[in-house]
Amino acid sequence: MEKKNNLQHVAFIMDGNGRWAKARHLPRHLGHKAGCERVIDIYEECYAQGIKVMSLYAFSTENWNRPKAEINHLFEYLESFFKREIKRLLKDGSRVIVSGDISKLPEKTRKTVLDSVDKTKDCQNFTFNICLNYGGKEEIVRASKNFAKDVLDGKKQIDDLNENTFEEYLYTKSLPPVDLLIRTSGELRTSNFLPWQLAYAEFIFPKVPWPDFTKEEFRNCLEEYYSRDRRFGGIKDEQ
Repeated sequence: MEKKNNLQHVAFIMDGNGRWAKARHLPRHLGHKAGCERVIDIYEECYAQGIKVMSLYAFSTENWNRPKAEINHLFEYLESFFKREIKRLLKDGSRVIVSGDISKLPEKTRKTVLDSVDKTKDCQNFTFNICLNYGGKEEIVRASKNFAKDVLDGKKQIDDLNENTFEEYLYTKSLPPVDLLIRTSGELRTSNFLPWQLAYAEFIFPKVPWPDFTKEEFRNCLEEYYSRDRRFGGIKDEQ
């Protein structure tokens, strides 16, 4: 494929796990299990395509409203994923970071995730950004409060605030902005995911549920992305 548009950061809303399970007369949590197993395939393709960052909307601040049993299964699958894949991530030189307030996660889950973060902290080839207990509005409020605190503490002046300095207070401060957002299962919304980071991202909404989102489906999305003309508020070049 012709790569006219540079692609550094792709973000995924992994939607449709529950519907995938329902269509197969399976419990919802088995859809989440299948979804976790799909993640590594897409990670491999991101890595092979030379993409530098992938962000995954794994658990939102609103997901606490789901049944407790389903939430418990989600965290169990998350723990299993990192325990199973940590060697692969290290071998690839892939750094794990977390976006979101993980203080509310079960202790075992939090420890497993932080262990992966610590083990991979010096890796530089790729960044695997897992968004846990994440909400975009919460992230912006948190960043604003932290900047205000620095002003009160004399570390910053109010005139220091601009787009670049504000980004230093986001969970994703070390990452490039999102170039491409993919939400599976055909839903046409971003659901409070990375609103600041998505400012100039391209959006693609494949209809397949996440467990059926294969490498081929992903490559189709990349073809679509590279066919687009990203102008960032400018005008199209004259032919």
